[in-house]
Amino acid sequence: MTLPELQDQSVEVRSVVDRSAEAPAIWSRNFRYYFTARSAGLLGDAMLPVAVSAGLIGAGHGLGTVGFALAFLMGPFAGLVLFGGVLADRFTARRMMIGADLANLTTRILLAVLFFRGIDQLWQLYALLAVAGTAAAMFQPGAASTVPLVARDVQGANGVLRTAEAFTGLLGPALAGLLVGSAATGWVMLIAAVTFGISAACLLALRLGTVPAPPPGDSLWRNLVVGWHEFRARSWLWGVIVIWLFFTVLSWGPQMPIAAGLIVPEYGPTVYGLLNCAFGAGTVLGGLLAIRYKPERPLAAGAVAMLVFPLYPIGIVAGWPVWLLAAAQLVVGVGLTFWGVMWATNVQTQVPGEVLNRIHAYEVAGSVCMFPIGSALAGPAVEAFGATRVLQVGIVVSFLVVAALLLTRPIRTLRRVPDRP
Repeated sequence: MTLPELQDQSVEVRSVVDRSAEAPAIWSRNFRYYFTARSAGLLGDAMLPVAVSAGLIGAGHGLGTVGFALAFLMGPFAGLVLFGGVLADRFTARRMMIGADLANLTTRILLAVLFFRGIDQLWQLYALLAVAGTAAAMFQPGAASTVPLVARDVQGANGVLRTAEAFTGLLGPALAGLLVGSAATGWVMLIAAVTFGISAACLLALRLGTVPAPPPGDSLWRNLVVGWHEFRARSWLWGVIVIWLFFTVLSWGPQMPIAAGLIVPEYGPTVYGLLNCAFGAGTVLGGLLAIRYKPERPLAAGAVAMLVFPLYPIGIVAGWPVWLLAAAQLVVGVGLTFWGVMWATNVQTQVPGEVLNRIHAYEVAGSVCMFPIGSALAGPAVEAFGATRVLQVGIVVSFLVVAALLLTRPIRTLRRVPDRP
């Protein structure tokens, strides 16, 4: 090769490196598409429970039917999310996510038809909700593993996504309630179908490089077992999940229904809604904080932020005025979201890409899916011990959780992985 050719090649390589270095740490082309996809999908997801509940009650069905409908939605998610992680690792997360979006688009259109013509066969509703829950289980593992592929600043990207999640969590139910009140539930479903169409189109537009995959020829069961071994091999990972099990079952899960049962009769549903809005505002602030502040030991910093969690139940037990309860909810939202970003970022940067979807699936199955159990146990616990005593137990447990996180050496000492250059 001649000297001019070598010089030309050197210039070309430098230009590629320079373009990579100049690419935004967060708002790259890929991340903009991914951000739009996640925001649209989260908005569609947030609308579904409110729309189905209001639509069923408006059609004359009882609370029992609503409960069964939501169970058919959540049950497949809890039972199949592990397999969603395996399939995402085998066939790539993007393919699974696009397939899930298309399934959600189809179910929302069919749900719209069902509500427009009237629900005379409940099994049809339950079947469609089960498909929607299955689609969520296929989508969720890839939602985490895609972040490191579309942004160099993984923590900042997670902070942006959590902020968007907070906004859609506030906007989705409000929009669904408004539309159900003024029109038909079917129109809500059609709007939700559009959001999933947008999500699928944006995911299809992503330009991703080679994605790590498990060795070819392995069975689904083998992939699942390998994922379990990788999960067990990281003491900081399974340590947090075990601690979180106790937190969700004994503290966080029971707190929400108990708080509603105490606040709504005394102050009314409007005040309770405003308190939840204050929490939502806190999650936005927590996401913004996580974009800027990057501690060297993220899980330790996130555990310290979790010290604010007991403020809200303490305020309920102590009879704080509404404005002070709202302030407590705001601070709690900041702390929980900051912890969530620290946790998600560590999982995404510390775990190899070829097993990340399965690891995230184990994480979801072991922590998020325990939340409904805690909520379900709230009623029997209140009948047996009283609402105040159950909240007090939750307060003590939340402090013990923070202590356990900080006293567990692999969790406390885990250091941040630097952003990709």
